[in-house]
Amino acid sequence: MSVSIDITGLRPESVAFVTSPLAELVMALHALSEPGHHPGLQGWVTGVTARLDPHLADRMCEADFLWRSTLSDLFMPYAGIPGRSTLPAATFAEELDLLDKLTDEQFVDAALEFTCALPYSWQGPSALSDAGVRRRALELAASRGPQQVRFSERLLDDPPWTRSWLRQFLEDCDEAFFAEAWSRLRHQLAADARHKTDILRRKGLAEALASVSPAVTLDEPAARITIDKLGNGRTATEDGGLLLIPTSLGRPHLSVLHRYGWQPVLHYPVGSAELAAPPSVEQLALRLTALSHPVRMRICRHLARSAYTTSELARVHGMTAPEISRHLGVLKKAGLITTRRRGRYVLHQLDVTVVARLGSDFLEAILR
Repeated sequence: MSVSIDITGLRPESVAFVTSPLAELVMALHALSEPGHHPGLQGWVTGVTARLDPHLADRMCEADFLWRSTLSDLFMPYAGIPGRSTLPAATFAEELDLLDKLTDEQFVDAALEFTCALPYSWQGPSALSDAGVRRRALELAASRGPQQVRFSERLLDDPPWTRSWLRQFLEDCDEAFFAEAWSRLRHQLAADARHKTDILRRKGLAEALASVSPAVTLDEPAARITIDKLGNGRTATEDGGLLLIPTSLGRPHLSVLHRYGWQPVLHYPVGSAELAAPPSVEQLALRLTALSHPVRMRICRHLARSAYTTSELARVHGMTAPEISRHLGVLKKAGLITTRRRGRYVLHQLDVTVVARLGSDFLEAILR
């Protein structure tokens, strides 16, 4: 599973690392709606929530489906401007002006995309012009509660009013809490964009992408960028460009805009350094599968406490050495155990650091 970007014919000057205040604001709204995703922002979230005007808080709930479970492309409007080469604006107000340049069809389809299952990677009928798509959008909105139904009906019946409502809401958020946060964050994000631009110029696109995230790789012969994510998607730069936008409030999310007809955008986290490179989706699946077997869970319990040989584990578990070896092979392939030789003995031990990154509940269970 991955998202791929075909970059055939992409010119080096069409790749841009650049900051976006509007993209950072949506990350702020997401962190306020889902603080559990961002434990490092707990203090900031608590402070903003404590002083937030109740009326603004109510409005924040009214359209939170645009940023709670995932991030609407509406907050990167420059990607939808015809020509697929528009850059984010220098100021928040100018980016809101770019939002106004999206057509009503673009605005409505982007707003309904995730919650109402509209097409994303291919061009389909618009909910504004197709009665069947409109009906399905409202049916799906109904399953998410009356508040979303009301918003979706208003969006479909009067797009200009909804656009005006959203702009005023974003301006109020900027005044209430975001302008202060952006004044602190923009220098860090601009420095990161300059640094990665320098890598791009000196070492090329592959090195620049590697500096963004270990999950982003370039296959130069195939002219394809692959982003390792639990999801499938594809897009192409075609005659346009590629935008890479840093976020501080968005860590650990690595978002990819790959909407049909829009300029591809990578929205990547910066800030604190990772203790270790995150596993690939395939490696994560191997680890979860390896730990799902009850025998391997019991083996992990022993290996978390001390190093054991295969024969010792076989004796403890009442199994044959070949049976234990097969289970150890699965754990080792998943990167969960380490082995070392001591004389003629081979000792196996659980890599507790790796297991801890999978989840504290499992680690506590095997150490209990």
